[in-house]
Amino acid sequence: LSTQLKYVHTLSQELPAMFDGMKLAAVATVLYVIVRCLNLKSPTAPPDLTYQDTPLNRFLLKSCPQLTKEYIPPLLWGKSGHLQTALYGKLGRVSSPNPSGIRKYLPMHDGATATFDLFEPLKDHPTGEDITMVICPGIGNHSEKHYVRTFVDYAQKDGYRCAVLNHLGALPNIELTSPRMFTYGCTWEFAAMVGYIKRAYPDTQLIVVGFSLGGNIVCKFLGENRTNQERVLCCVSVCQGYSALRAQETFLQWDQFRRFYNFLMADNMKKIILSHRHSLFGGSSLKKIDMEPSRLYTATSLMQIDDNIMRKFHGHSSLKEYYEKESCVHYIHNVNVPLLLVNSGDDPLVHDSLLTIPRTLAAKKSNVVFALTLHGGHLGFFEGAVLFPQPLTWMDKVIVGYANAMCQWEKQKPMCQKHKMKPPLPLNQSCAAVGV
Repeated sequence: LSTQLKYVHTLSQELPAMFDGMKLAAVATVLYVIVRCLNLKSPTAPPDLTYQDTPLNRFLLKSCPQLTKEYIPPLLWGKSGHLQTALYGKLGRVSSPNPSGIRKYLPMHDGATATFDLFEPLKDHPTGEDITMVICPGIGNHSEKHYVRTFVDYAQKDGYRCAVLNHLGALPNIELTSPRMFTYGCTWEFAAMVGYIKRAYPDTQLIVVGFSLGGNIVCKFLGENRTNQERVLCCVSVCQGYSALRAQETFLQWDQFRRFYNFLMADNMKKIILSHRHSLFGGSSLKKIDMEPSRLYTATSLMQIDDNIMRKFHGHSSLKEYYEKESCVHYIHNVNVPLLLVNSGDDPLVHDSLLTIPRTLAAKKSNVVFALTLHGGHLGFFEGAVLFPQPLTWMDKVIVGYANAMCQWEKQKPMCQKHKMKPPLPLNQSCAAVGV
Protein backbone atom coordinates (compact mmCIF):
# COMPACT_ATOMS: atom_id res chain seq x y z
CA LEU A 1 0.00 0.00 0.00
CA SER A 2 2.80 2.35 0.88
CA THR A 3 4.39 1.67 -2.51
CA GLN A 4 1.15 2.55 -4.27
CA LEU A 5 0.83 5.74 -2.25
CA LYS A 6 4.36 6.75 -3.21
CA TYR A 7 3.54 6.12 -6.91
CA VAL A 8 0.38 8.23 -6.69
CA HIS A 9 2.29 11.00 -4.93
CA THR A 10 5.03 10.94 -7.57
CA LEU A 11 2.49 10.94 -10.40
CA SER A 12 0.60 13.86 -8.85
CA GLN A 13 3.82 15.85 -8.87
CA GLU A 14 4.62 14.98 -12.50
CA LEU A 15 1.12 15.58 -13.99
CA PRO A 16 1.23 19.42 -13.86
CA ALA A 17 4.58 19.38 -15.63
CA MET A 18 3.19 16.94 -18.23
CA PHE A 19 0.14 19.15 -18.83
CA ASP A 20 2.33 22.24 -19.07
CA GLY A 21 4.46 20.45 -21.64
CA MET A 22 1.37 19.46 -23.64
CA LYS A 23 0.12 23.04 -23.54
CA LEU A 24 3.45 24.33 -24.76
CA ALA A 25 3.50 21.73 -27.52
CA ALA A 26 -0.05 22.67 -28.57
CA VAL A 27 0.80 26.37 -28.60
CA ALA A 28 3.98 25.70 -30.58
CA THR A 29 2.00 23.62 -33.09
CA VAL A 30 -0.61 26.34 -33.53
CA LEU A 31 2.06 29.00 -33.96
CA TYR A 32 3.88 26.82 -36.51
CA VAL A 33 0.68 26.34 -38.51
CA ILE A 34 -0.07 30.07 -38.39
CA VAL A 35 3.44 30.99 -39.51
CA ARG A 36 3.31 28.44 -42.35
CA CYS A 37 -0.24 29.24 -43.49
CA LEU A 38 0.22 33.00 -43.32
CA ASN A 39 3.75 32.85 -44.77
CA LEU A 40 4.95 35.20 -42.04
CA LYS A 41 8.59 34.30 -42.71
CA SER A 42 8.29 35.17 -46.40
CA PRO A 43 10.29 38.27 -47.32
CA THR A 44 8.97 41.39 -49.02
CA ALA A 45 10.57 42.64 -52.21
CA PRO A 46 10.01 44.84 -55.25
CA PRO A 47 8.28 43.18 -58.20
CA ASP A 48 10.43 40.93 -60.36
CA LEU A 49 10.55 42.73 -63.71
CA THR A 50 11.16 41.34 -67.18
CA TYR A 51 11.70 43.97 -69.89
CA GLN A 52 14.07 45.18 -72.54
CA ASP A 53 16.32 48.16 -71.97
CA THR A 54 14.70 50.87 -74.08
CA PRO A 55 14.30 54.63 -73.55
CA LEU A 56 10.56 54.15 -72.97
CA ASN A 57 11.03 51.40 -70.40
CA ARG A 58 13.71 53.37 -68.56
CA PHE A 59 11.34 56.34 -68.45
CA LEU A 60 8.47 54.16 -67.20
CA LEU A 61 10.49 52.62 -64.39
CA LYS A 62 11.72 56.03 -63.31
CA SER A 63 8.25 57.63 -63.51
CA CYS A 64 6.25 54.77 -61.97
CA PRO A 65 7.95 54.03 -58.61
CA GLN A 66 5.44 51.32 -57.68
CA LEU A 67 7.17 49.03 -60.17
CA THR A 68 10.59 49.35 -58.55
CA LYS A 69 9.81 49.89 -54.87
CA GLU A 70 9.18 47.14 -52.34
CA TYR A 71 5.56 45.97 -52.17
CA ILE A 72 4.66 45.55 -48.48
CA PRO A 73 1.38 43.73 -47.77
CA PRO A 74 -0.40 43.88 -44.37
CA LEU A 75 1.89 42.26 -41.81
CA LEU A 76 -0.38 39.60 -40.25
CA TRP A 77 -2.22 38.20 -43.27
CA GLY A 78 -1.00 39.98 -46.40
CA LYS A 79 1.56 37.31 -47.32
CA SER A 80 -1.16 34.70 -47.75
CA GLY A 81 -2.39 34.58 -51.33
CA HIS A 82 -5.56 32.85 -50.16
CA LEU A 83 -6.49 35.59 -47.70
CA GLN A 84 -5.64 38.31 -50.22
CA THR A 85 -7.90 36.57 -52.74
CA ALA A 86 -10.71 36.02 -50.21
CA LEU A 87 -10.64 39.64 -49.06
CA TYR A 88 -10.89 40.82 -52.64
CA GLY A 89 -13.59 38.31 -53.55
CA LYS A 90 -15.86 38.35 -50.52
CA LEU A 91 -15.12 41.17 -48.11
CA GLY A 92 -14.74 43.96 -50.64
CA ARG A 93 -12.68 47.07 -50.09
CA VAL A 94 -12.35 49.27 -47.04
CA SER A 95 -14.67 52.29 -47.28
CA SER A 96 -15.54 51.49 -50.89
CA PRO A 97 -16.57 54.68 -52.75
CA ASN A 98 -19.64 54.93 -54.96
CA PRO A 99 -18.74 56.90 -58.10
CA SER A 100 -21.62 58.31 -60.11
CA GLY A 101 -21.86 57.25 -63.74
CA ILE A 102 -24.25 56.91 -66.66
CA ARG A 103 -25.27 53.52 -67.99
CA LYS A 104 -25.10 53.11 -71.76
CA TYR A 105 -26.90 50.45 -73.82
CA LEU A 106 -25.47 49.23 -77.13
CA PRO A 107 -27.45 46.90 -79.46
CA MET A 108 -25.32 44.10 -80.93
CA HIS A 109 -25.62 42.48 -84.35
CA ASP A 110 -27.01 39.23 -82.91
CA GLY A 111 -29.74 40.87 -80.85
CA ALA A 112 -27.75 41.06 -77.61
CA THR A 113 -27.52 44.34 -75.70
CA ALA A 114 -24.14 45.35 -74.31
CA THR A 115 -24.02 47.75 -71.37
CA PHE A 116 -21.26 49.83 -69.89
CA ASP A 117 -21.05 52.58 -67.30
CA LEU A 118 -19.42 55.90 -68.15
CA PHE A 119 -17.72 58.00 -65.46
CA GLU A 120 -16.48 61.49 -66.29
CA PRO A 121 -13.18 62.77 -64.80
CA LEU A 122 -13.39 64.81 -61.62
CA LYS A 123 -10.60 67.16 -62.72
CA ASP A 124 -8.46 67.94 -65.75
CA HIS A 125 -5.76 65.44 -66.58
CA PRO A 126 -2.25 66.63 -65.56
CA THR A 127 -1.14 66.61 -69.21
CA GLY A 128 -4.15 68.67 -70.31
CA GLU A 129 -5.17 65.88 -72.70
CA ASP A 130 -8.46 64.01 -72.93
CA ILE A 131 -7.76 60.46 -71.72
CA THR A 132 -10.27 57.63 -71.31
CA MET A 133 -9.65 54.36 -69.51
CA VAL A 134 -11.64 51.52 -71.09
CA ILE A 135 -11.92 48.85 -68.41
CA CYS A 136 -12.86 45.17 -68.61
CA PRO A 137 -13.58 43.52 -65.21
CA GLY A 138 -13.02 39.92 -64.12
CA ILE A 139 -15.25 36.88 -64.62
CA GLY A 140 -18.92 37.62 -63.95
CA ASN A 141 -18.04 41.14 -62.73
CA HIS A 142 -19.33 44.61 -63.56
CA SER A 143 -19.01 48.29 -62.65
CA GLU A 144 -20.76 47.84 -59.28
CA LYS A 145 -18.10 45.55 -57.80
CA HIS A 146 -16.08 47.01 -54.92
CA TYR A 147 -12.66 46.74 -56.57
CA VAL A 148 -13.95 48.36 -59.77
CA ARG A 149 -15.63 51.21 -57.87
CA THR A 150 -12.47 51.85 -55.85
CA PHE A 151 -10.29 51.95 -58.94
CA VAL A 152 -12.69 54.13 -60.95
CA ASP A 153 -12.95 56.66 -58.13
CA TYR A 154 -9.16 56.84 -57.91
CA ALA A 155 -8.74 57.21 -61.68
CA GLN A 156 -11.45 59.90 -61.89
CA LYS A 157 -9.67 61.95 -59.25
CA ASP A 158 -6.50 61.74 -61.37
CA GLY A 159 -8.24 63.19 -64.42
CA TYR A 160 -9.31 60.07 -66.31
CA ARG A 161 -12.67 59.36 -67.89
CA CYS A 162 -13.59 55.73 -67.22
CA ALA A 163 -15.75 53.39 -69.26
CA VAL A 164 -16.43 50.06 -67.52
CA LEU A 165 -17.88 47.11 -69.40
CA ASN A 166 -20.62 45.15 -67.65
CA HIS A 167 -20.14 41.57 -68.79
CA LEU A 168 -23.16 40.30 -70.70
CA GLY A 169 -25.45 38.70 -68.13
CA ALA A 170 -23.41 39.74 -65.07
CA LEU A 171 -25.72 42.50 -63.86
CA PRO A 172 -28.61 40.92 -61.95
CA ASN A 173 -31.10 43.64 -62.91
CA ILE A 174 -30.39 43.66 -66.67
CA GLU A 175 -32.15 41.02 -68.74
CA LEU A 176 -30.48 39.35 -71.70
CA THR A 177 -32.03 40.22 -75.05
CA SER A 178 -30.59 37.20 -76.89
CA PRO A 179 -29.64 33.60 -75.97
CA ARG A 180 -25.99 34.52 -75.31
CA MET A 181 -23.91 35.76 -72.39
CA PHE A 182 -20.26 36.66 -71.84
CA THR A 183 -17.56 34.07 -72.47
CA TYR A 184 -13.87 33.74 -71.64
CA GLY A 185 -12.59 35.53 -74.73
CA CYS A 186 -15.47 37.10 -76.66
CA THR A 187 -14.44 40.68 -77.51
CA TRP A 188 -17.67 41.84 -79.16
CA GLU A 189 -19.05 43.83 -76.22
CA PHE A 190 -15.69 45.40 -75.37
CA ALA A 191 -15.20 46.36 -79.03
CA ALA A 192 -18.65 47.97 -79.07
CA MET A 193 -17.82 50.02 -75.97
CA VAL A 194 -14.46 51.15 -77.41
CA GLY A 195 -16.14 52.07 -80.69
CA TYR A 196 -18.70 54.17 -78.85
CA ILE A 197 -15.99 56.02 -76.91
CA LYS A 198 -14.02 56.75 -80.08
CA ARG A 199 -17.11 58.16 -81.80
CA ALA A 200 -18.40 60.13 -78.81
CA TYR A 201 -14.97 61.58 -77.93
CA PRO A 202 -13.04 61.98 -81.20
CA ASP A 203 -10.09 63.69 -79.46
CA THR A 204 -9.70 61.22 -76.60
CA GLN A 205 -6.84 58.77 -76.29
CA LEU A 206 -7.39 55.36 -74.73
CA ILE A 207 -5.77 53.43 -71.93
CA VAL A 208 -6.95 49.83 -71.92
CA VAL A 209 -7.26 48.01 -68.57
CA GLY A 210 -8.24 44.40 -67.93
CA PHE A 211 -8.63 42.48 -64.69
CA SER A 212 -8.27 38.66 -64.67
CA LEU A 213 -10.61 37.34 -67.41
CA GLY A 214 -10.87 40.96 -68.55
CA GLY A 215 -7.10 40.95 -69.11
CA ASN A 216 -7.50 38.07 -71.53
CA ILE A 217 -10.29 39.90 -73.38
CA VAL A 218 -8.45 43.22 -73.78
CA CYS A 219 -5.18 41.61 -74.94
CA LYS A 220 -7.09 39.45 -77.40
CA PHE A 221 -9.04 42.49 -78.61
CA LEU A 222 -5.90 44.50 -79.30
CA GLY A 223 -4.17 41.58 -81.02
CA GLU A 224 -7.10 40.57 -83.22
CA ASN A 225 -6.82 43.58 -85.53
CA ARG A 226 -4.22 46.31 -85.86
CA THR A 227 -6.97 48.93 -86.18
CA ASN A 228 -8.06 48.10 -82.62
CA GLN A 229 -4.79 49.63 -81.41
CA GLU A 230 -5.49 53.03 -82.98
CA ARG A 231 -5.61 55.87 -80.42
CA VAL A 232 -4.50 53.43 -77.69
CA LEU A 233 -1.67 54.78 -75.55
CA CYS A 234 -1.08 51.59 -73.58
CA CYS A 235 -2.65 48.51 -72.04
CA VAL A 236 -2.49 47.05 -68.52
CA SER A 237 -3.50 43.45 -67.75
CA VAL A 238 -3.66 42.25 -64.14
CA CYS A 239 -3.80 38.61 -62.93
CA GLN A 240 -4.86 36.90 -66.14
CA GLY A 241 -3.89 33.33 -67.04
CA TYR A 242 -3.13 33.85 -70.77
CA SER A 243 -4.09 30.34 -71.93
CA ALA A 244 -7.31 28.58 -70.87
CA LEU A 245 -6.17 25.39 -72.55
CA ARG A 246 -3.05 25.19 -70.39
CA ALA A 247 -4.90 26.39 -67.30
CA GLN A 248 -7.65 23.76 -67.41
CA GLU A 249 -5.27 20.99 -66.30
CA THR A 250 -4.00 23.02 -63.35
CA PHE A 251 -7.55 23.87 -62.30
CA LEU A 252 -8.21 20.20 -61.58
CA GLN A 253 -5.26 19.98 -59.17
CA TRP A 254 -5.51 20.43 -55.41
CA ASP A 255 -2.21 22.31 -55.27
CA GLN A 256 -2.95 25.74 -53.76
CA PHE A 257 -6.57 24.52 -53.47
CA ARG A 258 -7.20 25.37 -57.14
CA ARG A 259 -9.75 22.58 -57.40
CA PHE A 260 -11.73 24.22 -54.58
CA TYR A 261 -11.54 27.65 -56.22
CA ASN A 262 -12.66 26.02 -59.47
CA PHE A 263 -15.73 24.66 -57.68
CA LEU A 264 -16.55 28.06 -56.17
CA MET A 265 -16.26 29.86 -59.51
CA ALA A 266 -18.33 27.17 -61.20
CA ASP A 267 -21.02 27.59 -58.57
CA ASN A 268 -21.07 31.35 -59.16
CA MET A 269 -21.30 30.81 -62.92
CA LYS A 270 -24.22 28.44 -62.44
CA LYS A 271 -26.07 31.10 -60.46
CA ILE A 272 -25.50 33.69 -63.20
CA ILE A 273 -26.61 31.31 -65.95
CA LEU A 274 -29.69 30.13 -64.05
CA SER A 275 -30.71 33.73 -63.35
CA HIS A 276 -31.09 34.06 -67.14
CA ARG A 277 -32.52 30.57 -67.75
CA HIS A 278 -35.56 31.90 -69.63
CA SER A 279 -33.49 33.95 -72.09
CA LEU A 280 -30.86 31.23 -72.56
CA PHE A 281 -32.91 28.04 -72.51
CA GLY A 282 -36.48 29.14 -73.16
CA GLY A 283 -38.38 28.67 -76.40
CA SER A 284 -36.44 28.10 -79.60
CA SER A 285 -33.05 29.10 -78.16
CA LEU A 286 -32.56 25.63 -76.64
CA LYS A 287 -33.04 23.91 -79.99
CA LYS A 288 -30.98 26.49 -81.85
CA ILE A 289 -27.84 26.26 -79.70
CA ASP A 290 -28.30 22.62 -78.64
CA MET A 291 -27.51 23.26 -74.99
CA GLU A 292 -27.89 20.72 -72.22
CA PRO A 293 -29.13 22.72 -69.20
CA SER A 294 -29.71 19.52 -67.19
CA ARG A 295 -25.93 19.00 -67.01
CA LEU A 296 -25.51 22.45 -65.55
CA TYR A 297 -26.96 21.39 -62.20
CA THR A 298 -24.41 18.61 -61.74
CA ALA A 299 -21.38 20.57 -62.96
CA THR A 300 -18.62 20.96 -60.39
CA SER A 301 -16.00 22.73 -62.53
CA LEU A 302 -15.76 25.61 -64.96
CA MET A 303 -14.62 23.18 -67.64
CA GLN A 304 -17.88 21.23 -67.43
CA ILE A 305 -19.89 24.43 -67.73
CA ASP A 306 -17.74 25.66 -70.61
CA ASP A 307 -18.11 22.36 -72.44
CA ASN A 308 -21.87 22.01 -71.99
CA ILE A 309 -22.93 25.67 -72.20
CA MET A 310 -20.39 28.41 -72.89
CA ARG A 311 -18.62 27.07 -76.00
CA LYS A 312 -21.96 26.66 -77.76
CA PHE A 313 -22.74 30.40 -77.72
CA HIS A 314 -20.20 30.79 -80.54
CA GLY A 315 -20.53 27.38 -82.14
CA HIS A 316 -17.21 25.86 -81.08
CA SER A 317 -17.14 22.14 -81.81
CA SER A 318 -15.09 21.16 -78.74
CA LEU A 319 -13.79 22.50 -75.46
CA LYS A 320 -10.25 22.45 -76.84
CA GLU A 321 -11.27 24.59 -79.82
CA TYR A 322 -13.14 26.99 -77.51
CA TYR A 323 -10.13 27.47 -75.23
CA GLU A 324 -7.67 27.80 -78.09
CA LYS A 325 -9.66 30.42 -79.99
CA GLU A 326 -10.69 32.42 -76.94
CA SER A 327 -7.27 32.67 -75.27
CA CYS A 328 -5.14 35.76 -75.82
CA VAL A 329 -1.93 33.70 -76.02
CA HIS A 330 -2.54 33.36 -79.77
CA TYR A 331 -3.05 37.13 -80.26
CA ILE A 332 -0.98 38.96 -77.67
CA HIS A 333 2.20 38.88 -79.78
CA ASN A 334 0.39 41.17 -82.26
CA VAL A 335 0.01 43.92 -79.64
CA ASN A 336 2.47 46.70 -80.40
CA VAL A 337 1.32 49.43 -78.00
CA PRO A 338 3.08 49.56 -74.60
CA LEU A 339 1.81 46.63 -72.55
CA LEU A 340 2.15 46.07 -68.80
CA LEU A 341 1.40 42.52 -67.62
CA VAL A 342 1.04 42.08 -63.86
CA ASN A 343 0.78 38.81 -61.93
CA SER A 344 1.29 37.66 -58.36
CA GLY A 345 3.55 34.77 -57.42
CA ASP A 346 1.08 33.50 -54.78
CA ASP A 347 -2.04 33.79 -56.95
CA PRO A 348 -3.93 30.55 -56.14
CA LEU A 349 -5.76 30.65 -59.50
CA VAL A 350 -2.83 31.14 -61.88
CA HIS A 351 -0.30 28.31 -61.91
CA ASP A 352 3.41 29.16 -62.13
CA SER A 353 3.70 27.35 -65.47
CA LEU A 354 1.40 29.92 -67.09
CA LEU A 355 3.77 32.75 -66.20
CA THR A 356 6.31 31.59 -68.78
CA ILE A 357 3.98 33.15 -71.37
CA PRO A 358 4.30 36.80 -70.24
CA ARG A 359 7.93 36.34 -69.22
CA THR A 360 8.88 35.05 -72.67
CA LEU A 361 6.84 37.75 -74.38
CA ALA A 362 8.53 40.54 -72.40
CA ALA A 363 11.95 39.10 -73.22
CA LYS A 364 11.14 39.15 -76.95
CA LYS A 365 9.11 42.33 -77.41
CA SER A 366 10.39 45.76 -76.43
CA ASN A 367 6.91 47.17 -75.79
CA VAL A 368 6.12 44.64 -73.02
CA VAL A 369 6.94 44.85 -69.30
CA PHE A 370 6.11 41.88 -67.09
CA ALA A 371 5.86 42.53 -63.33
CA LEU A 372 5.61 39.60 -60.90
CA THR A 373 5.08 40.33 -57.21
CA LEU A 374 5.86 37.88 -54.41
CA HIS A 375 2.49 38.49 -52.78
CA GLY A 376 -0.93 39.82 -53.71
CA GLY A 377 -3.12 36.80 -54.37
CA HIS A 378 -5.69 37.08 -57.14
CA LEU A 379 -6.56 40.78 -57.60
CA GLY A 380 -5.76 41.46 -53.95
CA PHE A 381 -2.53 43.47 -53.66
CA PHE A 382 -3.69 45.06 -50.41
CA GLU A 383 -1.35 47.36 -48.54
CA GLY A 384 -1.45 48.32 -44.88
CA ALA A 385 0.36 48.31 -41.56
CA VAL A 386 -0.54 45.27 -39.45
CA LEU A 387 -4.17 44.20 -39.72
CA PHE A 388 -6.37 46.66 -41.59
CA PRO A 389 -5.64 47.31 -45.30
CA GLN A 390 -5.70 50.69 -46.96
CA PRO A 391 -8.66 51.49 -49.27
CA LEU A 392 -6.34 51.84 -52.27
CA THR A 393 -4.30 48.82 -53.25
CA TRP A 394 -0.90 48.49 -54.88
CA MET A 395 -2.77 47.36 -58.00
CA ASP A 396 -4.79 50.60 -58.14
CA LYS A 397 -1.67 52.71 -57.72
CA VAL A 398 0.48 50.86 -60.25
CA ILE A 399 -2.17 51.06 -63.01
CA VAL A 400 -2.69 54.80 -62.58
CA GLY A 401 1.05 55.38 -62.09
CA TYR A 402 1.86 53.49 -65.30
CA ALA A 403 -0.90 55.36 -67.15
CA ASN A 404 0.41 58.71 -65.93
CA ALA A 405 3.93 57.84 -67.07
CA MET A 406 2.67 56.81 -70.52
CA CYS A 407 0.69 60.04 -70.88
CA GLN A 408 3.77 62.08 -69.96
CA TRP A 409 5.89 60.10 -72.42
CA GLU A 410 3.38 60.66 -75.20
CA LYS A 411 3.16 64.38 -74.45
CA GLN A 412 6.94 64.93 -74.55
CA LYS A 413 7.62 62.77 -77.63
CA PRO A 414 8.67 64.60 -80.77
CA MET A 415 6.14 64.83 -83.57
CA CYS A 416 7.75 62.11 -85.69
CA GLN A 417 7.03 59.54 -82.97
CA LYS A 418 3.41 60.48 -82.22
CA HIS A 419 1.02 57.60 -82.60
CA LYS A 420 -1.19 59.84 -84.75
CA MET A 421 0.18 60.50 -88.22
CA LYS A 422 1.31 64.10 -88.52
CA PRO A 423 3.11 66.05 -91.31
CA PRO A 424 6.84 65.26 -91.38
CA LEU A 425 9.26 67.43 -89.46
CA PRO A 426 11.63 69.77 -91.30
CA LEU A 427 14.78 68.11 -92.55
CA ASN A 428 16.89 69.76 -89.87
CA GLN A 429 14.65 68.43 -87.04
CA SER A 430 14.87 64.66 -86.84
CA CYS A 431 14.06 62.26 -84.01
CA ALA A 432 17.75 61.80 -83.35
CA ALA A 433 18.24 65.55 -83.14
CA VAL A 434 15.81 65.88 -80.24
CA GLY A 435 17.44 63.14 -78.20
CA VAL A 436 15.11 60.15 -78.67
